[in-house]
Amino acid sequence: MFNRRSRLDPSQVEDRRGRRGTGTAIAFGGGGLGLILTILYVLFGGNLSGPTTGTGGQEFPAATEYPGGINDLETQCQTGADANNREDCRIVGFVNSIQSFWTDEFAQRGSEYTPADTVLFTGATDAACGTASSAMGPFYCPSDQKVYLDLDFFNELRTRFGAQGGSFAEAYVLAHEYGHHVQDLLGALSNSSNATGPQSESVQTELQADCLAGVWAYHATETGYLTQVTDQDIAQALDAAAAVGDDRIQRETQGYVSPESWTHGSSEQRQLALKDGLQSGDIATCNSPGTP
Repeated sequence: MFNRRSRLDPSQVEDRRGRRGTGTAIAFGGGGLGLILTILYVLFGGNLSGPTTGTGGQEFPAATEYPGGINDLETQCQTGADANNREDCRIVGFVNSIQSFWTDEFAQRGSEYTPADTVLFTGATDAACGTASSAMGPFYCPSDQKVYLDLDFFNELRTRFGAQGGSFAEAYVLAHEYGHHVQDLLGALSNSSNATGPQSESVQTELQADCLAGVWAYHATETGYLTQVTDQDIAQALDAAAAVGDDRIQRETQGYVSPESWTHGSSEQRQLALKDGLQSGDIATCNSPGTP
C-alpha cells in the first residue's frame, strides 16, 4: 500500500485521543458525515462506540495500548512502513498524500493550497464549529479549517453501515472531508443546511466532495506515498460510498426511504460521483458530479 521509504509528516495530524472536549454545543461543520451520524446517535440511544479494527478485520490496539501511548505520532509515524503497520500512521500517510496532491494541483492552476490538519480524537473534542462528538462521524469545520475524526467511525462503517471496510475505505472518507476543504478554499462550500432532497444544494455539495475524493485517488500514486491503487482499493472506496448513502441508511434505520429529506445523496449518486473523479482525474469533472 504505502511506499515503505516515504517520509511521513505527522505534523499534519493533531492527536487528541484520550482527551475530552469541554464544550456543550454540537459542532456543525461545512460538510461530511456528521449529520448522518448525529441522526443515528439519536436513533440508537446515544451509543455508537466500538473497538477499532483495521484492514480485513485485523484488530488494531486502542490508542492507549500503542507503544509509547498516545500523542506520539511524531515518534511512531515516520515512514511508509509505519503507515503499513499502524492505523493512526496510515491516517497520517493518507493525509500527507491527499494534501500533497492538492498542493500541486492548486499550484498548477496558479493558486496556493492552504494545508488543513486532521484532528484525531476519542469521544468528544472542542472545534471552532462547536463540540465534535464521535456520534457525529468525520466532518470538516470551515471555521478552523480542520478535519475531525474518531477512528472508531471506521468500525461503525462496517458494523452499522455494512461496508466491507479496508484501508482504502478510510482513504475515501478522509479524501471526502478534504474535498470539503478544497471547496472551502475555492469558495464553493455550501452552507445551505436547510436544503434537502436528491437535487438539493446540500446533496450536490456532498457529491462534489465525493468526486474530488476520486480525483485524488486517480493521482494518489503520483504523490509518492502510495505504491499502487488496486482494483480492490477502488472497490473498498465505492463500497464505503454506498454504505453512507442516505437511502441505505434510512432503509436500515427507519425501514423506508424518504428522498425529500436527503442531505448527502443516495448510494447510487455517491458511487457515481466518486467514479466521476476516479475515471477522469480532472477537477473539472466535479462541476456536475454523479450524473448518470
